[in-house]
Amino acid sequence: MPAAQFAVFGHPIGHSLSPQIHRAFAQQFGIELEYRAIDVAPAGFAAAVQRFFADGGRGANVTLPHKAAAFALADERSAAATRAGSANVLTALADGRLAAHNTDGDGLVRDLTERHHVDLRGHTALLLGAGGAAHGVAWNLLDAGVETLTIVSRTAESADALADAIGEPARAHTRYWSDLADIGSYDLIINATSAGVLGASLQLPSSLVGARALCYDLSYGAAASSFLSWAKTAGARYAFDGLGMLVETAADAFELWHGRRPDTEPVYQALRRQNA
Repeated sequence: MPAAQFAVFGHPIGHSLSPQIHRAFAQQFGIELEYRAIDVAPAGFAAAVQRFFADGGRGANVTLPHKAAAFALADERSAAATRAGSANVLTALADGRLAAHNTDGDGLVRDLTERHHVDLRGHTALLLGAGGAAHGVAWNLLDAGVETLTIVSRTAESADALADAIGEPARAHTRYWSDLADIGSYDLIINATSAGVLGASLQLPSSLVGARALCYDLSYGAAASSFLSWAKTAGARYAFDGLGMLVETAADAFELWHGRRPDTEPVYQALRRQNA
């Protein structure tokens, strides 16, 4: 019997650690699977996904820039995916339809609270970016007790749309990117932009970083290095990349597909040593 087929779709995708993570999870349970990275541009995404599942694919992870397209492609959508309007997991249903889920927010909060032992209650948070990644985590940050969430995007309309979707103006609101130098400091700064992945610099003012601030980039490795360097130079108490979030979101997808919860810590530690 051939191994079950899984994949991650993105553009670019060569940097992805997802194949290594899922293989490590599978080894914990003696599960045979094949997991590959598929690089596809936005114009070809829908056709590539449909071809993968038509050829027997069981499940797929989805990363930049396809999360909104993955949500639109699905026939069924989880509450988390519907709330975010984006999906990072696609699963083949028995009748051939596709189900979409979003594990980003749960993965981020679990990495912060369980791995890094951060109590998010009462934090003033700044969310940089308002695309699919930001949509995936915004509600979970509020659910975890963040007091206020200020959303700033280079495209003001995107930030406003996210704040409107959240619908809690007393807690979630927007400011203009051009005002970053004048909006004060924050306890928690989340970089949900694609700048690092695209090799661009954000040019952020150091005044954003509060006295005990935690800065977190949803990207990991080289893509997060510029933001984390800025955070440390600006005096952040903590600066984390999204490697732990990646492992946690992968564990959620693995459990959806296989019905078993992997132990994430040894996989995270191995990757951290590998990418030190």
